[in-house]
Amino acid sequence: RAMCSGRLQTALLGAGYFVYLLVGAAVFQALERTAEKQEKRAAAQMKEAFLHNFTQLTVAEMEQFMENLIEAIQNGVYPVGNESQHEESNWDFSNSFFFAGTVVSTIGYGTLHPKTAGGQIFCVFFALFGIPLNIVFLHRVGKMLSLLCKKLGKFLYEKGMRKKKIKFLTLLFFLATGILVFLCLPSVFFQITEGWSYSEGIYFAFITLSTIGFGDYVVGKQSDRKYFSYYRVLVAIWILFGLAWIALLFNL
Repeated sequence: RAMCSGRLQTALLGAGYFVYLLVGAAVFQALERTAEKQEKRAAAQMKEAFLHNFTQLTVAEMEQFMENLIEAIQNGVYPVGNESQHEESNWDFSNSFFFAGTVVSTIGYGTLHPKTAGGQIFCVFFALFGIPLNIVFLHRVGKMLSLLCKKLGKFLYEKGMRKKKIKFLTLLFFLATGILVFLCLPSVFFQITEGWSYSEGIYFAFITLSTIGFGDYVVGKQSDRKYFSYYRVLVAIWILFGLAWIALLFNL
């Protein structure tokens, strides 16, 4: 009964956690998408004006253009390519879910952030409740995975192995399995999807799962590559389970 109750609590917590992320993603999308369209329109007009008048611009006007361009890029708006590229949103549902996941996990790449007053205020409250929820969820998943460790240890103990050796082998097993599943294999996937080298994929995976999050490598940001739908949602789920694996290692 206790085990069934624990599993039910974990299932309900997991469901509540993902619903929280889904709701957060929907709200961020609703609050930020319109403002982003206006920014993209302004950036496109700025680019068009520059192309028409660049031979006649003064030094002061050129510096103003550069400042506006830098500000647009910092806001996630890249005035390059054709109109169809301008229609692609940084705040579609996949990107919004990915952003919500990076907020509650405290990774914070910094490449995507809310710019409207409503989005910024909502982000504060979303993180205020989401970060503790994330910690509780990871702790619960870590505890569930540690039960698997105990079962493995019990099996080895019944085979006549000593307890110290069992502890070492259990830690080694979950460490090696996690490195393979959450670092090595995803790096191959990033190499294929993003066009990075394998070492860059390993670097990105480690910097992400350690929650350092420099923001120098971020998935789904290259305008010249086609990504499949909900690519960033899958990456966000990988991050969450990767963090659960790290929580398990701390428990061990």
